[in-house]
Amino acid sequence: MSALPDHLSIGEVATRSGIPHTALRFYEERGLITSTRSAGNQRRYPRAVLRRLAFIRTAQRVGLSLEEISDALHTLPDQRTPTKADWAKLSKSWQEELDTRIDALQRLRQRLTSCIGCGCLSLRTCHLSNPGDAMEPLGPGAPRLKPRSEGGID
Repeated sequence: MSALPDHLSIGEVATRSGIPHTALRFYEERGLITSTRSAGNQRRYPRAVLRRLAFIRTAQRVGLSLEEISDALHTLPDQRTPTKADWAKLSKSWQEELDTRIDALQRLRQRLTSCIGCGCLSLRTCHLSNPGDAMEPLGPGAPRLKPRSEGGID
């Protein structure tokens, strides 16, 4: 049995991780992953990048932004691949943020159910499209969706 190579091409990483080439390049531009160059100027990723990519995908599934993920990865010594202990520490630090997001989604679900029941969605006092009636001066409807030339706002 031959030894596994220490470095993988971008195609091998894409195949193994299920992440498209374009996303790998994007992650590299953002500093989430790194590569070296071969003598032929081709990207070569350390095998450990597969675990780092799994970490990135898991964090995205939890709802974290790439900026939050990048900040977390930069807390690791020597930009190494996260371990199980690292993930436990990082996920604990994200717990409060996730709880806040869950609470906001639950409140939105409750309001959405009541709005679907009344069908208002376009009234000036709708809690979803116009919380606190802040859009009242712009008239009825959905002024945020209108072009600026028609009295809408960005």
